[in-house]
Amino acid sequence: MLLQLSTWLEVEAYLERSQGIIVPIGSTEQHGPTGLIGTDAICAEAIARGVGEATQALIAPTINVGMALHHTAFPGSMSLRPSTLILVIRDYITCLAREGFTRFFFINGHGGNVATLKAAFSEVYATLVDLHVPQAEQVQCQVSNWYLCSPVYKLAKELYGDQEGSHATPSEVALTQYVYPEAIKHAPLSEPVAKGHRIYGAADFRRHYPDGRMGSNPALATPDHGKQFYELAVKDLSKAYLEFLAAV
Repeated sequence: MLLQLSTWLEVEAYLERSQGIIVPIGSTEQHGPTGLIGTDAICAEAIARGVGEATQALIAPTINVGMALHHTAFPGSMSLRPSTLILVIRDYITCLAREGFTRFFFINGHGGNVATLKAAFSEVYATLVDLHVPQAEQVQCQVSNWYLCSPVYKLAKELYGDQEGSHATPSEVALTQYVYPEAIKHAPLSEPVAKGHRIYGAADFRRHYPDGRMGSNPALATPDHGKQFYELAVKDLSKAYLEFLAAV
């Protein structure tokens, strides 16, 4: 059940049986020579829809642009500043909390969002109390990174070993190939691929990672691998979502 394809009457009826909502969040950033710029949002959205179907949960519109300032030396990359993303999350949740939602389950596809999301949750809790929003004290937020689900992580290591890397990974590229087989890309990949450098600003990032990859070999990705990652992530996160709803 997608929020944007629902009517207010349907959402009102949904709130009578559940106060939980799933929020996919990703990023719009370079993913190496063969990875789609929308990879992180595509993965989060696809898995969120699968979890929603499995748990009969409402799915909020995907937050497609995240915190990716260090990627912005590559054409097509977009980013919100951490302070901006905090305000976006605060305003999204405040609106929905006023309507009666109390459990916000973020399915995240981008590692660069994690620190900002956790800060945003603290901002949300304080803001809701300050605004005297009903049930403010019952509001809880959780972020789950699909790529760190135990079965997903295990399969990635089995399939790719050290060539999984940490950005423009074959696992995430494989998932986009499964979701959008018509958009599979091919390009030469340099060897060896850069890895192990700390992340600072955008220019420094591109200097150390000239083709955008971080220790990864996305040429290993296949749509069949992507289907396996999708199914594992949906199963694992469906269980996590239901546990989140049931927690006191």
